Amino acid sequence: MPRLFWIGSPFFAQALREEGWQVHAMDFQQVAVFGWEDIVRAAGWEPDVVVVADKSRPPFVLGMESFPCLTVFYCVDSHIHSWYPLYAQAFDICLMSLRDHVPLVAGRRLPDERIWWTPAFAKDADLPRPPAPEWDLLFVGTVDATRTPARHAFLQRLGQRLPGLHVTRGDYRALYPRGRLLLNYCEHGDLNFRVFEALGCGGCLVTPRIGHGLTDLFEDGRDLLLYEPDDIDSLVQVVHAALADPERCARIAASGLARVNAAHRARHRARDFTERLRGLPQDIVVERRAQADGIRRTHLRLIYLLLAEQMPSPLLRQAYLAAAR
Repeated sequence: MPRLFWIGSPFFAQALREEGWQVHAMDFQQVAVFGWEDIVRAAGWEPDVVVVADKSRPPFVLGMESFPCLTVFYCVDSHIHSWYPLYAQAFDICLMSLRDHVPLVAGRRLPDERIWWTPAFAKDADLPRPPAPEWDLLFVGTVDATRTPARHAFLQRLGQRLPGLHVTRGDYRALYPRGRLLLNYCEHGDLNFRVFEALGCGGCLVTPRIGHGLTDLFEDGRDLLLYEPDDIDSLVQVVHAALADPERCARIAASGLARVNAAHRARHRARDFTERLRGLPQDIVVERRAQADGIRRTHLRLIYLLLAEQMPSPLLRQAYLAAAR
């Protein structure tokens, strides 16, 4: 059984067990960096594959350009962190959640054919529950003037136009059945997990018309409802038309759920990932390790030096300076 060490946000790590992997998944909250010896010590064995999964924090795995096994960077927040494309060059594979950002990583050391679009997905626990409609339009998520200023301002304005809007935080699986329509807002124009979670819970989703493959995965008016980004008038029009036809909303919700069940759950991402790994050439780890010095000089050193200047943590500053040298 091949061994896989997954470090960072768990995403579809657990689903890989069903694909025949022995998985050691390690998430963490403390300020820390990890190298090869740390990974082997944590797992109790040497992995065949190491996946470094996005936690939207500074680099927490160092030295991966020299790891003696296949390495994967799972990049989700490329809309936030400009250093990701350089960091990705030190790996054998890069999974990109946002399709329109693939060109940011491409055309460098990492061959384009090893940059794989891996969209977000619904978790297996995202399942429909009996509807208990209470609000016309429901948004579940962080709304904060400092952390999500565009979303905060948009929902403030929207609430003045739609008295049936309810904004809250909490267990979205328990909350979604209480919304006749489920609202998504993409702060940075990203194809976020909320799209898949809402559909996977059987909701009728209203989400902005963005890129990153959204309309290749789902069809407007059949699987979900689209409004023009940051356009209050467009959204209000879509919501009013949907609320006037509950049977149509039910059909859309059922179609969106069927799409997710067919291709967009954690098990689908795990299966696709495993199949693509099996098709890789055998010599890519050897090639990457032979280029390790050049990878550090060309792609990593500048990242580490800049981050070492910015980090408040002495541990991170010291680790990045050492890695840059």
